[in-house]
Amino acid sequence: MGTEAPHKGRAPATTPPGSSSLSPELEHEIEGVVDGSGCELVHAEFKGGLLRIFIDRPERPGGVDLSDCETVSKQVSALLDVLDFGPGRYTLEVSSPGLDRRLYRPRDYRRFAGSLARVTHRDPSTGRKRTDVGRLGELVDPGAGGRPVVTLQLVERDESLQLPLDAIEMARLEIEL
Repeated sequence: MGTEAPHKGRAPATTPPGSSSLSPELEHEIEGVVDGSGCELVHAEFKGGLLRIFIDRPERPGGVDLSDCETVSKQVSALLDVLDFGPGRYTLEVSSPGLDRRLYRPRDYRRFAGSLARVTHRDPSTGRKRTDVGRLGELVDPGAGGRPVVTLQLVERDESLQLPLDAIEMARLEIEL
């Protein structure tokens, strides 16, 4: 579910050409627009001429709907026009994160504690990349410079991993029927 619209402009100086991430300032501006529409910004990225924005409404059963995507698309489009965003032509896409949503922020790990997830991370003992499927446990944030850690109870074996968030390369919810 989502909306797409082509736009023309140039990138603000804070967004490097070809970058897959937005400047913190621009992401903050977009987040303000999304919050103002009653939604939550899940993630925003700019790659290959496509500005993709994922939004959600955690308090609403079923999350966002098409009208939410349309509203946010119009409002973000107006913001980008004012900022003269985009290196040439680009496409703005606003959509829901989907059932197999990716987890980006600590709040995502807190919200989906108990859910089944596929997690790609660096193995603490070998340093090699590894992918495991398991149930997300509680996120523990020690604060004051400590590393937030999430527990992953593995499905295939009776083992629990303690994974620092900064060791996780990607985490995505698994669809459970």
